[in-house]
Amino acid sequence: MATIGLIRHGLTAWNELGKAQGISDISLNEKGLRQANAIAERVSGGHWDIVCSSTLTRALQTAEAICDKLGINSIITDDRLREINCGLIEGTTEDERIFKWGKNWRSQNIGMEPFEEVAKRGMEFIEEVCSTNPDKRILIVSHGALIGLTLQHLLPQVFPKTHIDNASITMINLDNNGWECSLYNCTRHLESMNLN
Repeated sequence: MATIGLIRHGLTAWNELGKAQGISDISLNEKGLRQANAIAERVSGGHWDIVCSSTLTRALQTAEAICDKLGINSIITDDRLREINCGLIEGTTEDERIFKWGKNWRSQNIGMEPFEEVAKRGMEFIEEVCSTNPDKRILIVSHGALIGLTLQHLLPQVFPKTHIDNASITMINLDNNGWECSLYNCTRHLESMNLN
């Protein structure tokens, strides 16, 4: 049975400002680095074989903190784990989007990557890493939309909608009956440190 831990990167300055990040390469801020250390401490309580990450800095910084804590020497990076390409809205807040494109900005052609494509590449990566590493325990550090849309594709009856917090962990398992989710968007490790 494959076990996957899906981790969203720690907080960035743009997260705090409510700006769409997409594929803009934004680093973790000070609180985000502390969150990365907190999730690293959380997962160090279990055995993990492999750490994978998006190629964007905020995810890599989170993955590096995890690897340091686990004593894992290498990170498998893959562009398929990058965040949704937000097109013209990258770097804007909701108020700025409404001012520029109106309240129906989501229905306009502003260069956003289709949700189906995001889910497809997330699924492809998970299926590939599971098939090449059967019965391994794998941590994947990625982004809110990528994780959420992939979960909606994997388990549509369980996840008609999703919300993925910074530095959260979601656990999914694959067995002969298919995928199941045993833990969703858990941030317990942040609460005691006032990091959520």
